[in-house]
Amino acid sequence: MGCGASTKVVPEPLVLARVKQEGQGQGSSRDVGPGPEAVAEAARRMQVARFRARFDARVLARYDIKALIGTGSFSKVVRVEQKTTKKPFAMKVMETRVREGREACESELTILRRVSHRYIVQLVEIFEAQDRVYMVMELATGGELFDRLMTQGSFTEQDAVRILQMVADGIRYLHALRITHRDLKPENLLYYHPGAESKILITDFGLAHSGNKRGDWTMRTLCGTPEYIAPEILLRKPYTSAVDMWALGVITYVLLSGVLPFDDESHTRLYRKILKGRYNYTEEPWPNISHLAKDFIDKLLMLEASHRMSAGQALDHPWVITRAAGSSLKNLQKVISRNLRRKASPHSQSPESVPSSRSRSYHKSKHMWSMRNLRVEESPLSALL
Repeated sequence: MGCGASTKVVPEPLVLARVKQEGQGQGSSRDVGPGPEAVAEAARRMQVARFRARFDARVLARYDIKALIGTGSFSKVVRVEQKTTKKPFAMKVMETRVREGREACESELTILRRVSHRYIVQLVEIFEAQDRVYMVMELATGGELFDRLMTQGSFTEQDAVRILQMVADGIRYLHALRITHRDLKPENLLYYHPGAESKILITDFGLAHSGNKRGDWTMRTLCGTPEYIAPEILLRKPYTSAVDMWALGVITYVLLSGVLPFDDESHTRLYRKILKGRYNYTEEPWPNISHLAKDFIDKLLMLEASHRMSAGQALDHPWVITRAAGSSLKNLQKVISRNLRRKASPHSQSPESVPSSRSRSYHKSKHMWSMRNLRVEESPLSALL
């Protein structure tokens, strides 16, 4: 699951003093105290102890808390291990003391309790406490979509179709339940395991919508991630689940090229580009991409929402049905990686981007993919995990 910026751990004076005394007791008279690694390790142990102590006793009775994966405005995600089976899971800890946290928690739980699909992250168990809710979910260990793309040796249109089939299948299921994700992007598409045949999981339902008590399925909230927002959202018009199909079009364009169809460091200029709906197929690798692939994108990136393909129509598109059989088997990986790295620039990194274990040059460009959820007017800035 995607997450916000991690916080820097600074050793407390008490920890420093204790480590220093231990070091002086064991060393010679010339010892000047512990090294930085010992200090950091002591601080880490103290932090883990304090962190575990805050967990509900029912949670600790069933799960071992292994590692902090990430933090957000109202939540933390930790990797846990079920004590009886030793099976790993992700646990999202939602703080519900403040109204915004309660609303975010209720919204996500409403969705996750309803869904059960092989390409959507599965809710396993819930623990509700006075000021917290613990959500145990499937743990995706295969990494983000573009992390994998950056490291694998080959990537063709056929590989892209395999990914998009899984995503579109998950979207079709959600839309059949009248659920709109509203934040589809590469960071929220995770590989279930590191293997080559791993499935994709759609994650992070912090902005998802499933209608209201009156049965109104249209939405009005301005929310999403800037580069993936559909034009009707920016126009403040009532919108439908077609916004997810626009986002799928953006994802497809990026997946095949390593470049966003609409991009600008200024959100104002970016939104103007989205509202015009103008993009091109001139740069590499587009001359080597099939006409069917471009047609697939064109039928998703349509300004008029009612003219966009539905998820079912996307799955029935000739490019998908034939699994890109008539397209070139040209390896696109090098061009996509180069385009991603070309975006690298020190001044444009997002303060909330999250580094992974991949190449440093990729992380400098990853601000493109790591921009956090944007909520305007109706809700505060969201950094849901």
